[in-house]
Amino acid sequence: MEMDTTYDELRAALEVFGLSEQATLAEIKQRHRQLAKRYHPDHGENRNPAMMRRINQAHRIISNYVDNYSFSFSEAEFYRQNPEARLHRQFDGDPVWGHGGGQ
Repeated sequence: MEMDTTYDELRAALEVFGLSEQATLAEIKQRHRQLAKRYHPDHGENRNPAMMRRINQAHRIISNYVDNYSFSFSEAEFYRQNPEARLHRQFDGDPVWGHGGGQ
């Protein structure tokens, strides 16, 4: 992230995109495309150059943050992000709930 970007600016950028505190890269890209399609001054449904500048600035702020984000590949984070895999790991050997039992 640029050194002069503040948390408030990041929050404002998320508000422009209509994103919550957690978003995937796919959600960020999809939302940028949707907003650009709507407000682009040459091709947009609502042709709005000022809004497009806000969208582009918000995209720069979010992209800088994401590009410099340290992803966690720990086991705990993996299972937090993939609850079904956690359940499978937890109950797979269980004779009642999993595949380890008696049939």
